[in-house]
Amino acid sequence: MEKRLKPIDLENYRPLRELVFEALRDAIIKGILKPGERLMEVQVAEELGVSRTPVREAIRKLELEDLVVMIPHKGAYVSSISLKDIADVFEVRSSLEALAAGLAAERITAEELEELERILVKKAEIIEAHDLDRLVEIDTRFHACLYQASRNTKLVQIINNLSEQIHRFRSTSLASPGRMREALEEHRKIVEAISERNVSLAQTLAQEHIENAQNSILEAIGETGTAVTGSQEESDDKL
Repeated sequence: MEKRLKPIDLENYRPLRELVFEALRDAIIKGILKPGERLMEVQVAEELGVSRTPVREAIRKLELEDLVVMIPHKGAYVSSISLKDIADVFEVRSSLEALAAGLAAERITAEELEELERILVKKAEIIEAHDLDRLVEIDTRFHACLYQASRNTKLVQIINNLSEQIHRFRSTSLASPGRMREALEEHRKIVEAISERNVSLAQTLAQEHIENAQNSILEAIGETGTAVTGSQEESDDKL
């Protein structure tokens, strides 16, 4: 594993295991640590500037969140993403996004609508700067604002339960050629429909937006091949 992890700030008074966990989770979600990549305790500890103990504890926690898989006699690996994982997450997400957009069209406040407009302006600036990390952050913010405008706390909770998987897919989707600008235009149309209080159109556009994101990921898989961990039986549909 190349040196890609930033050393932990040892002046932070939070438990080291939490800091290591967050650093590794962030690296996995952003794709810095790739699906199927082995996590070597010694090397990870060296890069983060900590002992092996908090690394071992962090890996156990990552396993509980399905971001890491432990393979007997081999060690810890970043969980691979199967085509079924993608299909399952996007099937749920497309329905939830459509529901959120429809509710937002009914319930959004003027302040929230202004915030969505500001996010669109900022997103356009970030696209021009070709900054993928900031783009992922602003894209996440856009959807969070949309969920908030739905005024449905249970809906927000359900979406938040998928947040790490969604974030993991978001980086892959937005990195696809041309997808940044396409997503921005889709967001603009969604905001326009919401501002016009057009519930059915907002729902349709939100669902199409998620379907397009899924298609961009599947295209990326086809172009880059697969990264596999686990049995050969599982490997046929792994990302």
